[in-house]
Amino acid sequence: MNIDWMPYLPELKTIAIALGIALALWLAAHLATRILSRFTRPFLFPRLLMEQVKPPLHLIVPLIGVQTVWTAASDDLLWMSGLRHITLLLIIGAFTWLGLRVVLAVQKVIIHHHPVNVVDNLNARRIQTQTKVLVQTLSFFVLLFGAAAMLMTFPAARQFGTSILASAGLAGLAVGFAAKPVLGNLIAGLQIAFTQPIRLDDVVIVANEWGRIEEITGTYVVVKVWDERRLIVPLQWFIENPFQNWTRTTSQLIGSIFFWMDYSVPIDSLRQELQKLVQEVPELWDGRVAGLQVTDTTENSVQIRVLVSSSDSGKNFDLRCFVREKIVSFIAQNYPEGLPKLRATLSEEKDEKAQTSTISEPERQPPV
Repeated sequence: MNIDWMPYLPELKTIAIALGIALALWLAAHLATRILSRFTRPFLFPRLLMEQVKPPLHLIVPLIGVQTVWTAASDDLLWMSGLRHITLLLIIGAFTWLGLRVVLAVQKVIIHHHPVNVVDNLNARRIQTQTKVLVQTLSFFVLLFGAAAMLMTFPAARQFGTSILASAGLAGLAVGFAAKPVLGNLIAGLQIAFTQPIRLDDVVIVANEWGRIEEITGTYVVVKVWDERRLIVPLQWFIENPFQNWTRTTSQLIGSIFFWMDYSVPIDSLRQELQKLVQEVPELWDGRVAGLQVTDTTENSVQIRVLVSSSDSGKNFDLRCFVREKIVSFIAQNYPEGLPKLRATLSEEKDEKAQTSTISEPERQPPV
């Protein structure tokens, strides 16, 4: 079957020119980005920026060349209107991709300059938290603007927008009510970024669960619980509910241990033993607080509270377990009489039985 290509010759010629220009510009873009990568290698931000923007640039440059060919071509050519529209959509999508990559490059630079794997990482965690939340918000708006720009290329979409302008108030209320969770979390994310109630790697108590802030997204927070579980909490929850943050200003922590002992336990000996114990574990005890006090008494025992401090919550937990085990062992070996006792007086019970038998005996004798 022979096909007569002569009627389509102008279209085929235009497409061939567009493909040739696209290939040439694609090769030129690769060469240019390779040269720029060599020049920017000694500098952190330009290097990271080039690594991120190379893929979208390799797409944008040929697309602009193709769109230039379509624009210069005659409007009478077959499929020309559709090709122009499709290429325009691809260009908008590529620029949206470029914007996302630029934002990601800025985030990587900030994180590189503020690492959290240092001893005093409070400021670094604050900056990283702000950066990640703001980058997620900015990425959302980049995608939103990109999608809006694509929709505006369709005449029907513009006409639809004009037709519903009269009912914009009611539609706005409906959309706002439907998008309340999304918008609420978005606003909560901005609040968290600026007010900093939580930061990455903060130690928190959420819903009676101890864990660390592992990830902050645009809608929720991932809390890594101590037993490797993950607690997913909406961002808005942290704005509306109270919670504990153990590393809000510093990671140092004072932990308490409680013992119930007999009145005969030697308090001074326990204080000396506590000082000796904390000196044995300098990797857990930071040297600030190590105290022992009697904080309560009952009719049978006394309550002893031990306070010990550490540089962070994990070390403090290990230190409290160590002190608790050693103190219990010390008392059991040296002062077993100091352990709590349950006392009972048997002599009173015997006297009551004797009095009962003395009184009841005449009653069992027959009357005279």
